[in-house]
Amino acid sequence: MQSNNETIAICKFWSVLRSLLMDYPTCFQRSCEFLIGKMPAYDNEGATISMEDVRDAEETIAVNTIEDQLNARRMRQMRSQKSTVASRRQQAVCVRRAHKNYGPKKNPNVILDGLNMTVPKGAIYGLLGASGCGKTTLLSCIVGRRRLNSGEIWVLGGRPGGPGSGVPGPRIGYMPQEVALFGEFSIRETMTYFGWIAGMESREVDERTDFLIGLLQLPNPTKQVKNLSGGQMRRVSLAAALLHEPELLILDEPTVGVDPVLRQSIWDHLVDICKGGKTTVIITTHYIDETKQANIIGLMRGGRFLAEEAPTELIRRYQADSLEDVFLKLAVLQNKGKRRRSSILANVVEKVELPPIPDPAIDLEDAEIGEISGEFGDNVSMSSKSRVVVPTELNAPVEALPPEEEPPNGCLERIKPMKWHHMKALVWKNFLSLFRNFGLIAFIIGLPVSQMVLFCLAIGHKPIGLPIAVVNYEMGPNNTSPICDYDKEHCPQNPETYEWNLTRFSCRYLDYLSRRQSNLVYYPTKEQAMQDAGRGKARLVLVFPANFSECLQVRVTDPRHADEFTIMNSAMEAHMDDTDKQVEWMLVRELQMAFLDATEHLSDVCNLPKRIMAFPVNFHAPIYGLEDPDFTDFAGPGVILTIIFFLAVALTSGSMLAERNEGILERSLVSGITGTEILFSHVLVQMIVMIIQTVMVLVLGFVVFGLTINGPVGWVSVLTLITGLCGMTFGFVVSCLCDTERTATYLALGSFLPMMLLCGIIWPVEGMHEILQWISYVLPLTKSTESLRSMLQRGWTLTVPTVYSGFISTALWIVVYLTVSILLIKFKKG
Repeated sequence: MQSNNETIAICKFWSVLRSLLMDYPTCFQRSCEFLIGKMPAYDNEGATISMEDVRDAEETIAVNTIEDQLNARRMRQMRSQKSTVASRRQQAVCVRRAHKNYGPKKNPNVILDGLNMTVPKGAIYGLLGASGCGKTTLLSCIVGRRRLNSGEIWVLGGRPGGPGSGVPGPRIGYMPQEVALFGEFSIRETMTYFGWIAGMESREVDERTDFLIGLLQLPNPTKQVKNLSGGQMRRVSLAAALLHEPELLILDEPTVGVDPVLRQSIWDHLVDICKGGKTTVIITTHYIDETKQANIIGLMRGGRFLAEEAPTELIRRYQADSLEDVFLKLAVLQNKGKRRRSSILANVVEKVELPPIPDPAIDLEDAEIGEISGEFGDNVSMSSKSRVVVPTELNAPVEALPPEEEPPNGCLERIKPMKWHHMKALVWKNFLSLFRNFGLIAFIIGLPVSQMVLFCLAIGHKPIGLPIAVVNYEMGPNNTSPICDYDKEHCPQNPETYEWNLTRFSCRYLDYLSRRQSNLVYYPTKEQAMQDAGRGKARLVLVFPANFSECLQVRVTDPRHADEFTIMNSAMEAHMDDTDKQVEWMLVRELQMAFLDATEHLSDVCNLPKRIMAFPVNFHAPIYGLEDPDFTDFAGPGVILTIIFFLAVALTSGSMLAERNEGILERSLVSGITGTEILFSHVLVQMIVMIIQTVMVLVLGFVVFGLTINGPVGWVSVLTLITGLCGMTFGFVVSCLCDTERTATYLALGSFLPMMLLCGIIWPVEGMHEILQWISYVLPLTKSTESLRSMLQRGWTLTVPTVYSGFISTALWIVVYLTVSILLIKFKKG
C-alpha cells in the first residue's frame, strides 16, 4: 500500500514538473523583465553588451573609474542601438559577434561562436577558460594574426592590421604561451632586440632592462636564455612584453611556474601601470582565484562568454565562495537541457546549488539538439550539429554591423616600407643567431666544398682499366701470349714495285689500343672469351681472324677480286656489353681512335699521306669545347648552380621554420615586423654565407680542378650568386607552406630530383620528351645552367641571348618566390 502511494506521488510530481517546464520560457521572460534593471544587459548572442551599445547616441555619462563603469552598465536597460565607430573607439578592445571556425563547411569546428567582448581602457581584464575553449584564438584575432570568419574587432580605436592602427605594432605588448625567445641570446641581448623593434634607444633599453631584472628577479643578464630554467624563461618573455610600456598588454599564461610571492609582485606591477589609464592589460591564467585583482573577468567556455563582470559582483550574484564555484555554476546552467554522452560527473552536477533565478546570459537549449560529454572542461558549442539555440521570445532585433572605414586610396598610404630600426634589429638578430652556431657554420661551409671535391674527382673522367678480352687467331691457334712482336718502323710496301705485304696488323692495332686501355686479357678461343664476358669478367671481346692482315690488304689494294670471305675476315669482331651506355660509347670511341692512330703511323712509316688510310671524315678542332670531350665540363655548370641553389633552400627554410615553430616569428609579427622586413633581413645576412660558398666552389672548380672557363669571371660569379638568392627565396616559400621541418624536407627533396632531371644538368634538354622540354624551360635552373655553360665553355658574354636569358629567368623566379612568400606570411593566419 505504501509503495502504491509513493508511486502515485511520483507521478503527480512529474506531471507538475512537466507543466512547469512547458511554461518555463514565459516565466523566464517575466523574470528577466523584472530584473532587467539589476542584471547586466546581454545581446541576443548570449554575451554582455558594453555600455556604449545600450545608450542613446546623444547621451553621455561621466565615468571616472572602471568600477563606476561597471555600475553604470548594470543600471542600463536593454535598448537595441547601433554600435557606432565612435563608441567602439572608446574601448581598448571591442569584439562584436565574432565567429571563427576551421574545417569543412558542412561540419566546421567552431572556435568562436558569436562572441562579444568589451575591454575598457585602463582595465585589467582576466580571460578565463579551460584549454581549448578559444582563448588563444581570440587573442590572435585581437593582435591581428588571425582573421574572423564574421564579426568585427576594434583595438585601441582601430581595426587590427588597418592603416595607421599600430596593431600589430609597438602599441601592443604580447607574451604568447610559448617562450618564443632566442636560445643563443643573453637576457640583455633579448631585451635589446625587442627594444629596437619597438623603436627604443639603446640607453632606454638598458634602463628598462635593469628595472625589469629587479622586478621579475631575473638572473645575470649576460646568461644565455637556453641555460635558464623554464620559469626564468617565462619571466624573460614577460619582461620582453613589458619592456616598451605598451598601451595594450596581452599576457597568455604569464604566471605559470612562478613563485607565489613573485606572482603577487607581478600583479602589483600590473595594477600599478593601469592606474593612470594609459595601459590596458588582458591576461589569461589557470590560477582563477588570482584574477580577483582584475577589474573585469570574462569566463569563456565553448567559444562564448558565460559572463563578463567584476569578480566580486560575480561571487555575490551567484552566491559562491570563489570564482571556481561561479564558473562551475555557469557551466551547469549552460549545459541545462543537453543530453550527456557520459555520466562521470553526474553526481557533481546534482550537488551544484544553482542561483534561484537563471542568469539571462546562459542560453537555453533544445533538449533534442544539445549534447555534451559530461566533462566541464569540454567545449560545448563546438560543432555545427550542436549549435546553441536561443528562444525566439528572448531575441532582440539584430541590427546590422556598421560599415567599415574605407581604406586610403593613395599608393603611398598602402605601401609599408621597411623601417630602419626594424631592419637593424632583424639583421643583428640573424647575424648573431647564425654565426654563434659554429656547428651550423661548419656544415654550410664544409658541405659545398666536399660536394664540389667529390664531383670533380668522381664525375666525368674516362673509365680506365676496363677488362677487354682479346682472341688473336692471327698469332696462331690457342695463343694467349700478350707478346705480339712486329717491326714498328718497317713499311710493308715495296718501294720499287709498290706491292704490299701487310702482316700482323692486329699486333700494331693492339699496341695502340693498349695505350688507351691497358687491361687487355688474352684468351685462346672465342668461346672462352664470350663465356667470361657473360660472367661479367670482360666489357668487350675482340676477335681477330687468322688471315686478318692478308684479307685486309686484299680489301684495300684489290677490292675488285675481294669476295665475301675476304670481306668478312678483313674485319675484327667486337662483342660489347651494352648495359652501361657511357662505357659503351667510350669504348667505341677508343676502338676508332686506336685504329686511326695505327693507320696514321703506318702511313707515316711508308711516307704516304697521313690520313690516306683513315676514315673519310676529318674531325677538325671543335668550335667550342675540348677535342677530348669531358663530361665534367658538361655537367659542371649545372652541378655548381645546384649546390648553391639547394644549400640556400636548406639554410633559409631551416632558419625560418625554427623561428616559426618556436613562436619567435609570430611574436615578431605581432611586434610590427612585416613579412618583407623578415625576408630581406634573412637575405642580407645569408648573402654573406652565399658569397663565401660561391667563392670556395668557383675556386675549387676552376683553379684546383681546372674546369674550363673561357668567359667573364665577373658575370659567372654574379649568375652563381643570384641563383643562390633564387634558392633562398624558394626556401622562404617552403618554410611558409610547411608547418614542420619534416614536411619541408620532403618538399625540398621532391623538388630536387625533378630539377636535376629536367634542367639539362645531367642530360641535354633536346633529348627529352617534347612535353618535358616545355616544362624544363620554365624551371629555375634550366636557363641559368645553359647560360653558365655558354659563358664557361663558349666564352660568350652578356650580349648573347642565351646568356642574358639565364639572368632574366633567374630574376623573374626571385620576384615570384619573394611575392609568394610575402603573401603567405601576410595572409596565412588561419
